[in-house]
This record gives sequence, C-alpha cells and structure tokens, in this order.
Amino acid sequence: MLQMNDLWVKQCGISHTGSFKDLGMTVLVSQVNRLRRMKKPLLGVGCASTGDTSAALSAYCAAAGIPAIVFLPANRISIAQLVQPIANGALVLSLDTDFDGCMRLIREVTAELPIYLANSLNSLRLEGQKTAAIEICQQFDWEVPDWVIVPGGNLGNIYAFFKGFHMCKELGLIDRIPRLVCAQAANANPLYLYYKAGWKNFKAIKASNTFASAIQIGDPVSIDRAVFALQNSDGIVEEATEEELMDACAQADLTGMFTCPHTGVALAALIKLRKNGVIRATDRAVVVSTAHGLKFTQSKIDYHSKAIADLPCKFANPPVQVANDFGAVMDVLRRELSLR
Repeated sequence: MLQMNDLWVKQCGISHTGSFKDLGMTVLVSQVNRLRRMKKPLLGVGCASTGDTSAALSAYCAAAGIPAIVFLPANRISIAQLVQPIANGALVLSLDTDFDGCMRLIREVTAELPIYLANSLNSLRLEGQKTAAIEICQQFDWEVPDWVIVPGGNLGNIYAFFKGFHMCKELGLIDRIPRLVCAQAANANPLYLYYKAGWKNFKAIKASNTFASAIQIGDPVSIDRAVFALQNSDGIVEEATEEELMDACAQADLTGMFTCPHTGVALAALIKLRKNGVIRATDRAVVVSTAHGLKFTQSKIDYHSKAIADLPCKFANPPVQVANDFGAVMDVLRRELSLR
C-alpha cells in the first residue's frame, strides 16, 4: 500500500495491562514501594487517566499492596479500560469532566494530601518509557531508523523516546537520533496547531471526542518537553482525522495486527508523510503502537458494521448473512472467492 520496504511497528501494547504505560509505571511504583518501606507518609498513588495510565497504575499498586486512586472522565473511555482499575481494586472516581479537568483536580488533591502523583509529569514514568527507544536500537542491532512515529496526547512519550535515543547516542551505542514524528488526532491537536504556527503562542484547546480517546487531551502537561524533543530531532507533528485514523486501523488489521485507534493516528500520519514525499520509499520507519486493540473493540465493531455517522468505513468487512442452506452457502463462496 505504501510501497515501503523497511516499515516496522513497535508493539508496545503487548504487555501486562495492554499498553506502553507499563514501562513507566513499573519504575514509579517501585520507587513508591521503596519510599513506603522507608516509612514515608504516603497514603497511596493517584493519577488522572484516559484509561491506560489507570490500568497500569492499578495493576502494579495491587501487586505491591499500595492503594491506588484514579480520576477518570465519565463516559469518555472504553469499558475495557474502565474495568481494569476496578478489577485491581483501585478507588475509581468517575468525574463529570474531561481528562484536562481530571488532571487539574488530581494536582490539587496531591498538593493537599500525601498521595504520590503518577502522571507523566513525574519524571520516573519517562525513565521507564524511554526503554522502548533503547529496545528499538537493540532490535535493529544498533542501526538507527530514519523515522519513529509516536501518537501524542499528554506528550510525555515523545520526550521519553527522545530521551532514550539521546542516551544511546551519548553512550556511543548509536551515531545519530532518528527524526521523531508526533501524531495527534485532529480533534485533539494542540501540539499540531503550535507546530504549524512556528512554535509561537501555544494555546490549550478544548479537545473534541475522538476514537483515539487516550490522547483526547487539549492541555498537555508535557508540552515544553515535547517541543524540546521535536526541535532537537528535526521532528515533525502531523494530525489525523477520525476517518483517516479508523481507515488506517482497518488497513493495518488486514496485515494480521489488531491495532488500537491511537496506533491508527500514527499510521495515518505515516500515510500522509509518505504521500507527501517527506518519508521516502527506502526510509526505515518505525510506528509505535501504544496499546492493544482488544481494549477498543467497540470502535472496530462500529467501523465494520458501518455504524459510524459521517464515516464511509471503506475498509469495513461485515459478516455475510446467509440462509441455513448448502446451496446458499455455495453461492456466497463462489461469489466471494471468485469460484466458477
């Protein structure tokens, strides 16, 4: 489809809780566990989340016997994401606001109570997440890809990737840093707008609903770090509409993957950059898949049922309804398989 011969997908969603957030949360919860053993007065660990952060925090806190407090935006995350912290015993507060509102509240709460803040504002998270960049270098036998494309919401991850590549370069393991692309949903694209304005006058936005719900963030806390990462990697910011990201997911799934909508955003960005000639056919490109598609099955059901308003769903593959009759079945098979 893209006429590329060196395209890769880094599967960060094949992990314990189904997202890349595990990489950073193991580091953070380990540190909190150490602090509690040192008798530091911590009631627990808290986070605002669009789903994946709360899942990772709850799982590792449960393993360590540490209370987890989760602030979630009501009716804005998938059922699969919501049930993970519930199942792991976290205190889940479903708030009538968006992620940005949850983030403001958790910061106010942790300023008043001895609850350790677990969002990517905390540098421990990024120390864990940077290991994905190190893995990419190692998996390519320390040959650096030309491009690494990362979905962006709260924007800690794009900086974590830069941090990992920069560390490898400083250690002499690689000779350069790949060009980074931060991909945003068009319905939640404050970094993209900032980039298109020449990095002048950043303005937070009110994020609209997007299938890529984990990056539905209009006021990212790591905006400055993301800009630093992009400026120091000759980076690019691209956006994807709902139609583009869902079509990209469907096309990727036809190769045997089962992609989340956020990976669809990154893939759609790749498609645009490839068509525009920015990414060449011979470039080695890595798309970072941040979560498992099983967390977002409803979006796939809606797509393949063509039940999404204003989206043509051109790669939909609905089941064929057939009568309980051998002849009817054979007719369908002949038609669909081009049999004579």
